[in-house]
Amino acid sequence: MEHAQEHEACLEQNQRYCVERPIYNQELLQGQLHRRERTPETLRQKIAHSCRCSSKKAKSHLYSFLPILKWLPRYPVKEYLLGDIISGISTGVMQLPQGTFAVISMMVGGVAVRQVPDEMIAAGYNSTNVTDSLEYYHARDTRRVQVAVTLAFLSGIIQLCLGLLRFGFVAIYLTEPLVRGFTTAAAVHVFTSQLKYLLGIKTNRYSGPLSVVYSIGAVLSKITTTNIAALIVGLTCIVLLLIGKEINVRFKKKLPVPIPMEIIVVIIGTGVSAGMNLSESYRVDVVGTIPQGLCAPAVPEIQLIPAIFVDAIAIAIVGFSMAVSMAKIFALKHGYTIDGNQELIALGICNSVGSFFQSFSITCSMSRSLVQESTGGKTQIAGALSSIMVLLVIVAIGYLFEPLPQTVLAAIVMVNLKGMFKQFGDVARFWRTSKIELAIWVVAFVASLFLGLDYGLLTAVAFAMITVIYRTQSPQYRILGQIPDTDIYCDVEEYEEVKEYPGIKIFQANTSLYFANSESYTSALKKKTGVDPCAILAARRKAEKRHAREIKAANELRKKAVLKLVNSSANDVEASVKHEIASDELPVNGKFASADASVQDISPDEHEHFVEPKTNIHSLILDFTPVNFVDSVGAKILKSIIKEYKEVGVCVCIAGCSGPVMNELTRLNFFDNTVTRELLFHSIHDAVLACQVKDGSASQADSDL
Repeated sequence: MEHAQEHEACLEQNQRYCVERPIYNQELLQGQLHRRERTPETLRQKIAHSCRCSSKKAKSHLYSFLPILKWLPRYPVKEYLLGDIISGISTGVMQLPQGTFAVISMMVGGVAVRQVPDEMIAAGYNSTNVTDSLEYYHARDTRRVQVAVTLAFLSGIIQLCLGLLRFGFVAIYLTEPLVRGFTTAAAVHVFTSQLKYLLGIKTNRYSGPLSVVYSIGAVLSKITTTNIAALIVGLTCIVLLLIGKEINVRFKKKLPVPIPMEIIVVIIGTGVSAGMNLSESYRVDVVGTIPQGLCAPAVPEIQLIPAIFVDAIAIAIVGFSMAVSMAKIFALKHGYTIDGNQELIALGICNSVGSFFQSFSITCSMSRSLVQESTGGKTQIAGALSSIMVLLVIVAIGYLFEPLPQTVLAAIVMVNLKGMFKQFGDVARFWRTSKIELAIWVVAFVASLFLGLDYGLLTAVAFAMITVIYRTQSPQYRILGQIPDTDIYCDVEEYEEVKEYPGIKIFQANTSLYFANSESYTSALKKKTGVDPCAILAARRKAEKRHAREIKAANELRKKAVLKLVNSSANDVEASVKHEIASDELPVNGKFASADASVQDISPDEHEHFVEPKTNIHSLILDFTPVNFVDSVGAKILKSIIKEYKEVGVCVCIAGCSGPVMNELTRLNFFDNTVTRELLFHSIHDAVLACQVKDGSASQADSDL
């Protein structure tokens, strides 16, 4: 095996390729190629094409809308069924008292309390009726349920419309660092919400900005009222769950299915609570009464929509973001892809249709998703079994779980958040790999933690987009050189073997050229190449002015000498000598020149040497391989660069320009009589060879003169 690998490596090192072809610029290349004829479709044709239906197209759309029709017939019963059953039962048991996602619950509860405060209900009762607390609480809760139901209906309609309008693409802006920071903050929110159940204390419910701080403060303020029995039960469950998780991890290959510790803990907790009567004897909070049966369908109260519309948008966005974030985490872990539009449609249908049966807004539950995944769930069969489990409890066996302590459920949620808290290790990983991605993670975490998941998510997405702008405004600029005897060009500062061609500079920026970075592009070009056309032209003008002043001074001295000669009354030899000295030895540019000389009398070579500052670079190549687009500002800057460098004798070429960028330059009227496609080359090597040929021709012409 090793011999074969060495032989393959030897072959790779000895492989060569040799290509002989002309030097291609875009003008020559386009002249030899023939474009495919494409007839643009009219609007009517596009509409007709999109509305055309075939059996294959209909089947594809049906599968995309109902994926279960595709994977269910291929379901591997032997491999997945047992794990899905255990996972579905475990998740279903947790679902009974926990309800929907904790953060969504807090958001819904905050809206319900705001719309139906206690004072509003109390105002409808006189002093005698208020004493009937059951009637008072029933009226208040019924009204709040109507607000929550209408909120679910409206948020579902919003999600459904966004899905049908294909707005699921926004999921691409939820990058991995953002998702992991966001879900870590959500885990902290969930963990904080479970503290009061673990400790057996009663606190108010908080939502919105700084809700985590208020919740922790409320728990700490009542820490002295901790129910010791509830704490002992909760900690015992945590220890049992951690031991079970560790066994499942260590003996994963030997166990046919993971040990369902969640179900075991729930059964033990329910039995111990019922046997020892923890609710009465130790005042341990239990699940309590579970309503039996299903409510009759009813239309949500539409008149509440204007008052809760903004809240519905926030809940719809947070619900979608949470679902997509968790889906992305599992997709990366198990190697599959997700469809944001499908997620929106599914959530929208669940919320809008479920609202007619008095259901609350739903989304992906972090704790129960982790339980389902960790207990062996593989497909939606687990979700279906979980739903069936909840349905059975609602209509038949709910009373069996009434003694279940709340602290047991809190322990299950907290233990299953362990995987989310491991994401704090991302800080060290991103610190080593990418400071920008670390900043995205930190901003997503901090903003979502303190501002709430709705405002925190918007802040994180906005910051992530700002980092994209920052990267395009602050790219890496490099001068490239050739690896000897190849057509490969690399950074001259990075590799010792890379050499520059004499008189040729190759400049590369790993970004597109547009309004936000055009000035920095120009500045970096001048700095990296060491050639500033503006400075050279300014120096040239300054030298010309100085030369003109010196010539003017010489002419004035000549006139004075002639005048002196005419007015002289002595014609002796001394006067002749003085005249000769005055007329023949006048200083110009630090040397003596004839007083009869003028600006026009100076030879071109001497004028170039004394007046025109020169650069030792004759060609500049701009590598456009990394450039994805150019806007109108970038095209103007590029054209200005070509003209400015041409004025100082430097020819500017563009290499590696892609087809779309070429089309953009054409649309922007970039090409004219002075800037032609002959300046654009297919590759850097083509441009280098063309510059060498051009410089050789110019040198030959100068030598002939």
